[in-house]
Amino acid sequence: METSFTRNPVDGWPGVKAGDTLGRIYTVHVSNFECYCLRMLLNVIQGPTNFLDLKTVDGQELETFRQACEKLGLLEDDNHWDATMEEAVLCRSPSQIRELFALLITTCGLSNPLQLWDKYKTALSEDILHRFERMNQVNDDLCLNEALTLIEDKIITISGKKLSDFGMPTPQRRGELSTDLIKELSYNTALLDAQVSETEPRLLPEQKEIYDKISQRVELGEGGLFFLDAPGGTGKTFLLNLLLAKIRKDRNVALAVASSGIAATLLSGGRTAHSVFKLPLNLASEETPMCNISKSSARGALLQQCKLIVWDECTMSHKRAIEALDRCLQDIQSNRKLMGGVVVLLAGF
Repeated sequence: METSFTRNPVDGWPGVKAGDTLGRIYTVHVSNFECYCLRMLLNVIQGPTNFLDLKTVDGQELETFRQACEKLGLLEDDNHWDATMEEAVLCRSPSQIRELFALLITTCGLSNPLQLWDKYKTALSEDILHRFERMNQVNDDLCLNEALTLIEDKIITISGKKLSDFGMPTPQRRGELSTDLIKELSYNTALLDAQVSETEPRLLPEQKEIYDKISQRVELGEGGLFFLDAPGGTGKTFLLNLLLAKIRKDRNVALAVASSGIAATLLSGGRTAHSVFKLPLNLASEETPMCNISKSSARGALLQQCKLIVWDECTMSHKRAIEALDRCLQDIQSNRKLMGGVVVLLAGF
């Protein structure tokens, strides 16, 4: 039985008759912007035979349908939304501005959201910057990354899409970053640089010798294990904090630990050695104790980037604690040198 044509007993199979045909293209919501642009191109470009024809404007092959629409002048500019953002900056909090920006991206069909982000990113991340400054930790890239993360969370709630679907950069999530690493890379480098410039001239000759030696080893990446033997009141902590500032001002990781909690509070960013290196409690009973840190862990990522470790009051710790740190660093750094090639400065009396 014929299903596609009809047969006339007299004329047989008649030819196809020419005539007008009314077609229909489904509507597309602006939130699916790439398909929205594809629909506009189908209504404008005549006789395309493939998607590449739709993306080719004046002989130039473009990467996306959005770019083709922009090239053809089919998209309105964002001046109206720019004025909206400008007004919001004057009277709204950063959190409210981020929510507005997320709404504009998902529902208003911005032709170039990245341009608006570049213009207003300072206002969108102002509260985050102040929070970092209160912790004496300032890193512009981390502030902007956190702002993008918060904006993307709102966009996911509104539309189920991500920033990358709208031509925006993808933020790096906290789960993909070590919180400890973020903290160690977020010190205010301007304040640290001022501290180093002001304090270096006050070093005594013996302090200067130690300071230059450790700084040079870190800069050259030569590694080494050093012991600073000095009684209380001779400027040992003063020197250790200056070394930490020297390394951190260049966005390098310098860890400050101590064998006791009280001693750790005297060091900038200081913590106890047991908490940082996850040392076992039964050091005396184990022949070869190991730190509970793996290469793939967040703490392992921190130690991989570490340039200097300062361990104050190390003489209060068991010798096997230092041996455990040596084994841990060699494993994480994949380096069989002493302390995995990391410069370690032990201090105590």
